[in-house]
Amino acid sequence: MTEMADVVAAAVLGVPGVAELNAGMFGEVGTYLPGRRVAGIRLGDDVTEVHVSLVFGAPVRETAARIREVVGTITKGPVDVTVEDVVAPTAP
Repeated sequence: MTEMADVVAAAVLGVPGVAELNAGMFGEVGTYLPGRRVAGIRLGDDVTEVHVSLVFGAPVRETAARIREVVGTITKGPVDVTVEDVVAPTAP
């Protein structure tokens, strides 16, 4: 069975400019599931939090807006996006 956190994570990772999900400086952001954890996604009753690392050069505001848009079609309520880091692009 696919968990909501997995669906949100896959959608976020599909947004151009997103390098990876990021659990935060101290690893505090995540959703705990039986036997594992989905880092960078926190599903709350009132808000969904998404923490990401972006690829260097990706437009921050536009990428965050796209994440909000995509996640908003999956979850209810507001979506808070935090850009934790910017990373170098990987070689093709």
